[in-house]
Amino acid sequence: MARPLVSPLVPGRNLVLIGLMGSGKSTVGRMVAARLDRPFVDTDAVVEAELGMSVAEVFASQGERAFRAAEAQAIRHVSALRGQVVAVGGGAVVAQDNVRHLKATGDVVLLQAEPAELAARVAAAGVETRPLLADSGDVEARLGALLAARADAYRDAADVTLETGGRTATEVVDDLLAWAVRQPGLLAREEIPA
Repeated sequence: MARPLVSPLVPGRNLVLIGLMGSGKSTVGRMVAARLDRPFVDTDAVVEAELGMSVAEVFASQGERAFRAAEAQAIRHVSALRGQVVAVGGGAVVAQDNVRHLKATGDVVLLQAEPAELAARVAAAGVETRPLLADSGDVEARLGALLAARADAYRDAADVTLETGGRTATEVVDDLLAWAVRQPGLLAREEIPA
């Protein structure tokens, strides 16, 4: 399993981003990591590195169950370390064991937007890379159904919810960091602006 390059002794809890595909986890996560000078870890990328194939290829050749098992393993490894910004796949927090691991060393931020905006963002990036949407004729309806099915899991896992719809990534990052400063132990002393 490819492991993030960070010491388990790094001060500060992990900042974990959850939400449906297209919510901005990767974009916002990279920007937050750059501002805090922390490593950015995407658990989908960890799974891809470990299995040597894309998430779409894993779904196609091994099925969703195999992907979810690899995702859970990636989350356990990532959660064993501190001081990271972590983005997890949209369905990861449906499994309570994943949530338990993520919350053990991290604070969880839910990024959300309306299905129409998520659909536009996903379409711009390419629906074919999203196995849960690849066979969907109506991407917006499929995203709405996924959001409805996962709403309770997202709400239960999140320490805070930030709306990304109609906002720039910079605005979301600013709000996220303003929240993070107020969370005891989330940021290291040197990460908190004077």
